Amino acid sequence: MPRKPIVALVGRPNVGKSTLFNRLVGERLAVTDPIPGTTRDRLFAEAEWRGIAFDVVDTGGIEVYQPKGTRDTSPLAEGSLEFVAQIREQALTAVNEADVIVLLVDVTHGVTAADEEIAAILRRNQGKLILVAANKADHPQLAQNAVEFFGLGLGEVYPISAYHGLGVGDLLDGIVAAFANLPSQPEADTDADILRVAIVGRPNVGKSSLLNLLLGEERVIVSPVAGTTRDAIDTRITWHGSPVLLIDTAGIRKRGKIEPGVEKFSVLRTMRALERADVALLLLDATDGITEQDQHIAGYIKDAFKSVVLIVNKWDAIEKDTYTMNHFLEMIRQKFDFLPNPPVLFISALTGQRVHQVLETAHRVWQERFVRVSTADLNRLVRAALQKHPAPVKGTKRLKIYFASQVAVNPPVFLFHVNDTRLVHFTYRRFLENQIRAEFPFEGTPIRLSFRPRDGMLEN
Repeated sequence: MPRKPIVALVGRPNVGKSTLFNRLVGERLAVTDPIPGTTRDRLFAEAEWRGIAFDVVDTGGIEVYQPKGTRDTSPLAEGSLEFVAQIREQALTAVNEADVIVLLVDVTHGVTAADEEIAAILRRNQGKLILVAANKADHPQLAQNAVEFFGLGLGEVYPISAYHGLGVGDLLDGIVAAFANLPSQPEADTDADILRVAIVGRPNVGKSSLLNLLLGEERVIVSPVAGTTRDAIDTRITWHGSPVLLIDTAGIRKRGKIEPGVEKFSVLRTMRALERADVALLLLDATDGITEQDQHIAGYIKDAFKSVVLIVNKWDAIEKDTYTMNHFLEMIRQKFDFLPNPPVLFISALTGQRVHQVLETAHRVWQERFVRVSTADLNRLVRAALQKHPAPVKGTKRLKIYFASQVAVNPPVFLFHVNDTRLVHFTYRRFLENQIRAEFPFEGTPIRLSFRPRDGMLEN
């Protein structure tokens, strides 16, 4: 499948980027607040318009400030404005990474010096598709005022109200139309014979060190400073005669700790690495224990339906007794109870302890993605499950499962023909999954259960 286009929302603080982000993706994912610079939540999400899917990125405000000695020090103040180096880097990174740029401006303020500075950066990068969204055009007069933003020299201007949804459909039409002018995207490599492994985790947990050990050479710069690796780096190797693609990624920091610019987009690259991978190696730091951000990253892996191996690194750096490993395993099972029974390895990327088991385990988990359960075995399991735990009842109507079959692999997908999909409670869905896994573990691998009613409509 071709890669989805990326649409980046850029602009100075408090012009409504997070509000537009929420409007485009159809969910309240980003925190919105009238105080500039309050974007703290999800970086990106998928949107769809007229049957075309794309990723939307909320870059946060391109911050500007006044030099010392001026009266007004607010980030939106007029007058002599300067870009900090990080801000310029943020704008340039947005231009480099995204396919389409949407510059948000505020019609109630008119063209500001900050808008002109941002536009100057965008104009210097020829070939990028740029749209201007003149936000807060809540009534016709304000919409008419949007014409002054043509003076930025960036192209089409769309008067919108992100809060009320006015004009957003026209903006989406413009975005989708811009996709037609993008260079053709290469098809994703779908060769099922290649194991694709993404190494993910918080910054400074040892991802690059592990990659270097797996490669047997210093291919990636290793630094004790968190966040050294910015891009996803692909390396092909041959392991026991089979091709393996290793994808090293930038560390994913806690959402509130993600810095503007390069680090934000390095998170996006990490998410893209997960899209391309079959198996994720989630590195944990034994000296830190299990953090909320570790769980957050595991959630990304689960949502992407990727197989997972949990790797506890720096195992050599902690004091241990007879029970240390068992206690850590128990903590892992509790904190990651939403993952599909992942294998756990305790390693040291510094000394090489147990590193030889990493690709062996990843390969074993990858093979689980291609396991097929025969229709006879699956229906036998379903009948036994119904006897063990009768199907749920809603009112006077009971769920009936007529037939089940496995319809796909990588990841495995099971289709259940039922009388009414509305009777399938998530707890019973989990029960059925557990019954399947009791006989076919699918170690570290997600499985999908879909339910089809008599009329043939499929519900996931």
